[in-house]
Amino acid sequence: MTPKMPRKMLAVTCLGAALSFGLAGCGGSKEAEKADPKDEAPPPAQVVQAGNSNLVSVDKPEMYPAVAAGRFDAADELNVTGSVTPDVSRNIPVISIATGRVIEIHARLGDTVKEGQLLMKVQSADISAAFSDYRQAVVDEVLARAQLDRARILLEKGAIAQKDLEVAVDTEDKAKVTVETAEQRLKILGADKDHPTPIVNILAPVSGVITDQQVTNAAAIQGISASANPFTISDLSRVWILCDVFENDLHSIKLGQAADVRLNAYPDKVLRATVSNISPIMDPNIRTGKVRLEVENKDETMRFGMFVTATFHGTQKQVRALVPASAILHLHDRDWVYEPAGGKQFRRVEVVGGNMQPGNMQEVTGINPGDQVVRNALILQNSSEQ
Repeated sequence: MTPKMPRKMLAVTCLGAALSFGLAGCGGSKEAEKADPKDEAPPPAQVVQAGNSNLVSVDKPEMYPAVAAGRFDAADELNVTGSVTPDVSRNIPVISIATGRVIEIHARLGDTVKEGQLLMKVQSADISAAFSDYRQAVVDEVLARAQLDRARILLEKGAIAQKDLEVAVDTEDKAKVTVETAEQRLKILGADKDHPTPIVNILAPVSGVITDQQVTNAAAIQGISASANPFTISDLSRVWILCDVFENDLHSIKLGQAADVRLNAYPDKVLRATVSNISPIMDPNIRTGKVRLEVENKDETMRFGMFVTATFHGTQKQVRALVPASAILHLHDRDWVYEPAGGKQFRRVEVVGGNMQPGNMQEVTGINPGDQVVRNALILQNSSEQ
């Protein structure tokens, strides 16, 4: 039989159980409220509209006077780059017909030489053999002439027949041919028949600048069979300029067309060139074609390998705006001008700068003639950044 619990203890037990149940219920409701996904969501993003970075506000706009852009009628222009190269028709090789060994050199790479100037001396066995053949030919010709004279005397006396005289005449003619051949060989080898020596002087065939040298002291000369010439003399009074023109621009270039050439080394000097050749072969990698220009270089300002800029002028005129050079702001590799935007504001407008004109004026595209621009854009830019 289960013993009976006292009433007071039973009441306390029931009250504790009720409190525990109530506390558990309250804790569960708070956890349910915390688990609500709406309470854990981030607050909604607020979008703030940014201002126009090309608009500038100033306190005193009258401090930045504006001028009206002028009008300039310019022809179409195509600017390409190129380099100075020799005119191959004016590259004259210096050769030695005779083989041998170099014993003296009197010119160096880069020297300016005159026609007939001594360049080097070559000791050649070919010259010695040629002199030997020439002397033998001269001796044989003297003997043949004496025999001919004797045959004529004998024929007058009836001592020989006519055919013997004809044989003597033929021998004399052949001896003369042999002498002439030996003399011509000496001349070709560069030797003088009146000064027998195994040393031959190599002279400059033309006036110009030595642009290539492939010989040194004691070097062997292989004659015309050599793969490289001892010297190359270039006439720099007229040179070539080879330009790379993109495929899309080739249609604007014609044979005989004039071009203005500016050297990177002398930017203030403008030379006049003429298109002499348009290559029929395109570079498959960069899609350009070679255009050859010919230009006078009498003062030898241009040197081989110099970089140049060639400008081709079209026939159609284009209207461009003309503004003071100070009105153009160079910022982040771009050109800008400031236009009044009403009130105390100025608007920055991107343009493309062109050629300079007299009066410190510059051509621009991107605005129209008559548009108002701030005269000094740099001052306005500096003021807006403060």
